[in-house]
Amino acid sequence: MNKLMISTVALALATSLAAGSALARGPWAANKGNTVGWQVMTPAERAEHQTKMRSFKTYDECKAYQQEHHTQMEARAKEKGVTLAPMGSGYGCDNMKSRGFLK
Repeated sequence: MNKLMISTVALALATSLAAGSALARGPWAANKGNTVGWQVMTPAERAEHQTKMRSFKTYDECKAYQQEHHTQMEARAKEKGVTLAPMGSGYGCDNMKSRGFLK
């Protein structure tokens, strides 16, 4: 019985680790260098934003969401008296499209 339990736990752990590393290599990872408003978002909002960004199938829907997000973060930053760092091109939707994750 102990060997079966140990094997089951080991298999569950191995599966969890494999899934976690696959997710870490996903199409896009939010961070302060590529996410407008990072400094005015909560950790939960950052995770939700990353999940949302990874959910898109087309470039157009991604860009529409990205623009809406930027507008919201600019408004939030203004309310808090924070200046957001400017973002150039080649991040977020553009990066995901160039890597083949968006049509």
